[in-house]
Amino acid sequence: MASHKWVLIIDDEDDLARLMKAVLHKEGIADVVTAGTVAEGWDKFQEYNPELILLDIMLPDGEGYDLCRKIRETSNAPILFMSAKDEEINKLLGLAIGGDDYITKPFSPKEVAYRVKAQLRRAGFTEEKRAPKSLQVGPFELSTNETELKKNGEPLVLTAKEVGLMSCFMHHPNQIISKETLFEQVWGEDFFGSDNTVMVHIRRLREKIEADPSKPAYILTVKGLGYKLHAKG
Repeated sequence: MASHKWVLIIDDEDDLARLMKAVLHKEGIADVVTAGTVAEGWDKFQEYNPELILLDIMLPDGEGYDLCRKIRETSNAPILFMSAKDEEINKLLGLAIGGDDYITKPFSPKEVAYRVKAQLRRAGFTEEKRAPKSLQVGPFELSTNETELKKNGEPLVLTAKEVGLMSCFMHHPNQIISKETLFEQVWGEDFFGSDNTVMVHIRRLREKIEADPSKPAYILTVKGLGYKLHAKG
């Protein structure tokens, strides 16, 4: 799996958000979440702590400017405004309140993807600077290239999808991850009622990492919400 660089797209144009998500995936940024309102955008920001935000200005329940100010209270993540407003005063306001770039609609999705990658590099989120030798959570150790998982130093025989699931959990220990998010991140596709796919793979993963799969100690089910990796400390 690709290195985790969470990008949050906040735009009420669903088709545009899906297109941008697909383009970013092709550019090697696998971890992209979307929101369509100010309220949902703030919730997703708190849940994922993204390293970059693509933010529309005109949203159904408010303005992106206000959300930008709120985000800036706790985060220095690059914020790229996307807007049909092309007046200079709007661009200056966006930059003055903490925006890092201002992109006028309509735009080339590929160009936006390049700007996203440039901002991530500028912010220091490169493979060399971010990637540790391995990721250690509890008894589990995930290799840098995220292809091998060990438990208590012993390699586990897992499929690529099972390693992908563990990677999602280990990057967000003790956090609830929905089935939708797991499917979108591991399978790289939009979630359309694929509950059974996720459930089957979680069950197989538990059989390989749990002492008693029927009473899991690590991958816990949070009823109605999803799953989480229980890790002490």
